[in-house]
Amino acid sequence: MSPANTVDPVALARALIRCPSVTPRDAGALDIVQSTAEELGFVCHRLPFSDPGDTEVDNLYARLGEGPPLFCFAGHTDVVPVGEESAWHFDPFAAEIAEATLYGRGAADMKSAIACFLAAVKQFTEAGGTGAIALLITGDEEGAARNGTRKVLSWMSAHGEVPDVCLVGEPTNPSRLGEMVKIGRRGSLTGRLVVRGRQGHVAYPHLADNPIPRLLAVLAQLTANHLDHGNAHFQLTNLEVTTVDVGNPATNVIPANARATINIRFNDEHSGETLSNWLRETCREHAGAHDLDIEVSGEAFLTPPGRLTDVLSESIERVLGQRPELSTTGGTSDARFIKDLCPVVEFGMVGATMHAADESVTVADIHALTEVYADVLKTFFRKWAS
Repeated sequence: MSPANTVDPVALARALIRCPSVTPRDAGALDIVQSTAEELGFVCHRLPFSDPGDTEVDNLYARLGEGPPLFCFAGHTDVVPVGEESAWHFDPFAAEIAEATLYGRGAADMKSAIACFLAAVKQFTEAGGTGAIALLITGDEEGAARNGTRKVLSWMSAHGEVPDVCLVGEPTNPSRLGEMVKIGRRGSLTGRLVVRGRQGHVAYPHLADNPIPRLLAVLAQLTANHLDHGNAHFQLTNLEVTTVDVGNPATNVIPANARATINIRFNDEHSGETLSNWLRETCREHAGAHDLDIEVSGEAFLTPPGRLTDVLSESIERVLGQRPELSTTGGTSDARFIKDLCPVVEFGMVGATMHAADESVTVADIHALTEVYADVLKTFFRKWAS
């Protein structure tokens, strides 16, 4: 536990990493965040949510100070599984430091950033800074994302806790701290297709109905299309076939069904609805009898360059000496939910080792990210007050 008169971001990051909070388990991580936040004067609300049949997920919302404006830091304490432990040179939950580098699951994604949030708030208030600051910390980002940020946002809206801006501490930098800020994300759509046929002997095809050629025809149509060429802020939309399966171990049997899964990462020239309609129409034309299940886990969104990105970019340049690229590359994050409540950007650690064995961040980057976040708070409240 950090003493009341200081918040050491390295010590706090190590304490969080030592909690084996593999999603959806919390393993004490939110207790550490809450107790540290309360020492800083935050009023904390623990918000457990669950759906029928789901494991309950714990979340935290905390607020310090009066507003508007309200600045929100957002992140997650849950982590992905360790994977093959023999691939690790360090105990994934020991938070060891070797050669000025902190190792452990969650070091990059994103317990170190949460530690930096809290240390930055301490720096800001110790320097005389005032303003309304919130923390939105979930335990359900790496999992199904049903009982985390989305439900906390609903709670916040119902209780009048609507931020003016939000900064998510995801690991946005490819190889060096300060390289990249995320100002949006592509959407993600998954389609699961089952083409139905009739099983039979390969020597009597007239008595069967082979679904495989029809499945291949659908996939050929889908993959032949160039959905767009990208635009000023987004790379092009890409469709990938991720599974094809007939579950047929025999060479002389025509299978009854053929299955495929596709994923589309789409930019803001499309929506989940328009792409879903395109998939359904393609299947109607080429699949014959079929079942199609579509899940849109997030829509494409963009926070246009402006006051928020200027504040963050200026702070990064002051502290780290470089102007970051404003990007929409990469996968999805909980920013896809937060954008419905307020403008949101993402900036955190170097992500080169996230989800990998020997996940790590440098001790120097932890201190530097704390300085960036503290400068963001100072600059934000000065500019929004002017």
